[in-house]
Amino acid sequence: MIRGISSTPPPIAALLIAHPILFTILGILKSVAIVAVLVYLQIRSPGLWSAVGLKRLERFGKSLATRKGLCVVLVGLALLTIRAAVIPVSGIPLPQRHDEFSYLLAGDTFAHERLTNPPHPMWIHFETFHVIWHPTYMSMYPPGQGLVLAFGEILGNPWIGQLLTAAVMCAAICWMLQGWLPLRWPLLGGVLTIPRLGLLSYWINGYWCASLPALGGALILGALPRIKRRPSWRNAVIMGIGLFILANTRPYEGLLLSVGVALALLIWMLGRRAPPLRVSIKRFVLSLVLTLTPLAAWTGYYYYRVTGSPFRMTYEVNREMYGTGRYFIWQSAWPQKTYHHAKMQAQYERELRQWRENRTLGGFIHKTGQTLYDFWRVYLNPPLLFAFIALPWALRDRKMRVPWMILIIFVLGVQAETWFLPHYIAPATALLFLIVMQCMRHARMFRWRGRPVGLAFVRAVTVVYIGTVVLRVGLAVTHVHPEKEFQHGDMERAAVVQELNALPGEHVVLVSYSPDFDLDREWVYNLADIDGSKIVWARDMGPKQNQELLNYYPRRQFWTVHAGSSPPILQPYTP
Repeated sequence: MIRGISSTPPPIAALLIAHPILFTILGILKSVAIVAVLVYLQIRSPGLWSAVGLKRLERFGKSLATRKGLCVVLVGLALLTIRAAVIPVSGIPLPQRHDEFSYLLAGDTFAHERLTNPPHPMWIHFETFHVIWHPTYMSMYPPGQGLVLAFGEILGNPWIGQLLTAAVMCAAICWMLQGWLPLRWPLLGGVLTIPRLGLLSYWINGYWCASLPALGGALILGALPRIKRRPSWRNAVIMGIGLFILANTRPYEGLLLSVGVALALLIWMLGRRAPPLRVSIKRFVLSLVLTLTPLAAWTGYYYYRVTGSPFRMTYEVNREMYGTGRYFIWQSAWPQKTYHHAKMQAQYERELRQWRENRTLGGFIHKTGQTLYDFWRVYLNPPLLFAFIALPWALRDRKMRVPWMILIIFVLGVQAETWFLPHYIAPATALLFLIVMQCMRHARMFRWRGRPVGLAFVRAVTVVYIGTVVLRVGLAVTHVHPEKEFQHGDMERAAVVQELNALPGEHVVLVSYSPDFDLDREWVYNLADIDGSKIVWARDMGPKQNQELLNYYPRRQFWTVHAGSSPPILQPYTP
């Protein structure tokens, strides 16, 4: 706490903190007011746009937009440059949630040139979430995210892989939009992906690697219109790479998007405007099959090495071992499991309650509302949301029939899932920005009493959206106001790691938890080579069972720590 400032917030601030919906509504109203003022000023003073230099910037953007390849490269470089400028303030993000540590396990495994790890004889002491222990020791997630983090680890830090992937994602969305929209709009759309997803989202400031499935979705959606205009092996290869990425990151949601794209291609191939079927097969289908065959073979080989079968995913192994609630609301619950640790039992019992609740009508409605809120919060923060004022016109746009069909299939499929986090729909990110940009195109045509209200509206939305992020990043860089989105990670666990790394020798940390410790956080996670790690994290299972670890690691120093105490205190372990 800063000296001289009370830690008790004023009444209005306390009300907003206690009621986040009120805070959200206030933010929307504030954005509405700013956009309205900017529109009014442009209408009343037509020369204002030129006076502040934005007209010149607009002309430069239109000229740049004609150079498609350069636009794609510049969008990616812009993200890298801006996010790198914040690193001296924010540092490298730290992992915090279950999923992040599991992805890091996969990344560390691949970085050491292995597809998986042998099971550990003391695995019960290291048991944790989203990890399989038999027949091998590995993350339960598909390998895509781990490959990204492995690339970053080879370069010096796993997060570097996440940063590079986010830059490629933004560039790929710009490339995708070039296949659907007139020249001036793809560059704007690519720029608009940078603020939220590239800078201020947990996508980039963590280890979820959600940018990777978004990249895969952008590749297949960008290849679709190009193939319909001129079938070629190049676009078939790009689509095949996109399908491979989706299959190895978000398999179910990727399948939903792929089904919509496949249906659109099938309708086109059988239509009157398509080239002869033999030409499509020769120039597109054959190239797609030749691209996917070795990639699919690699995926099958990966699962064969990890689970023992090319058709058995690591998801299945983990859920059969631990899960009771199911991923889809139509499925039956798993049989009741016996757990070795109370924290794991509490987590999976919570999942079972959520699964049962979401199968009811009331629970389904509540989950849908929460899904819409989370979706808006991550993807469409004001004022970008205001572009949907032109949604009725975009719905009637003939060129948007295929994207709307793909979106409907995707949304209906996602509704069948039990749980939802915003990055689950990452494969459809490019599709979302296509719809937003089409809405902005139609909104630009609005006129009132002969005045270009629509043009003023699009300009205002763009300036406020980008300007808000520029201001927040600038304040963070100058230390005027720390940006909370950059301050990600479990600082308490990191402090324990830092303390032990400063000590000589090798260590084992026995972790216990307070009853109110966040179920979504976990401290017991290890890297691929557990025995070769300087710090080994294990669960405190009591003197009798802890003795097994003491016998297994006779040369290590043992410590205890109570996660949930503030601050956590590291103490030597005494049996």
